Amino acid sequence: MGDKSISNLARSAVLALLISSVAWAAPASAQSFTDKLKNLFGGGSKSDEQPQQQAPSDDPQPDMDCPQVTIRAGASTYAVAEPGQQPIGNAVRFQATITKMARDCTKAGGEVTARIGIQGRVIVGPAGAPPTVEVPLRVAVVQGGVGEKVIATKAYRTTVNVGEDESVPFSFVADDLVYPVPAASVADNYIFYVGFDPQLVSAEKPKPVRKRK
Repeated sequence: MGDKSISNLARSAVLALLISSVAWAAPASAQSFTDKLKNLFGGGSKSDEQPQQQAPSDDPQPDMDCPQVTIRAGASTYAVAEPGQQPIGNAVRFQATITKMARDCTKAGGEVTARIGIQGRVIVGPAGAPPTVEVPLRVAVVQGGVGEKVIATKAYRTTVNVGEDESVPFSFVADDLVYPVPAASVADNYIFYVGFDPQLVSAEKPKPVRKRK
């Protein structure tokens, strides 16, 4: 077996492990809320080191009843293949997976501004990835229950520098999701969904074929 075949098998094995780890990584909410914010939003702030003074009632207030954040079913991984091929087996160029999430909310007037933190990892597939890859993400706040209702949704793109590495982490914070303060009777049904949205990425154009002179 050649070196290339061994390398492809190794990459395929890593991708398989990554897929199996999603079931373990999705319930990241088991971490404490404070720890997740520290991990995703750049560490502790002065408010973590000393007692926070009571702010005037007119100022924006942190909302400790922020909806839970979870990964939308079927949107936990994002795999890209060579143009015209399905992202399976040796055709996979790279695969991205969400591993951790965090959120916080601030009320101001009749609106809530949410910050949703997403951490993940990009792993190079057997077909090889370009030096930089684009990861398409979507965040939504949804009123659950019978007849799920989307309250607000926003799409984002983040670029990940892969370079010559086989596996690289990425992180992104969506800090501009704004929605009306929910009525008390339905507030407990609100939930944040995050996930990959492949429709945001346009189809890759085939590379031009060099003509022999």
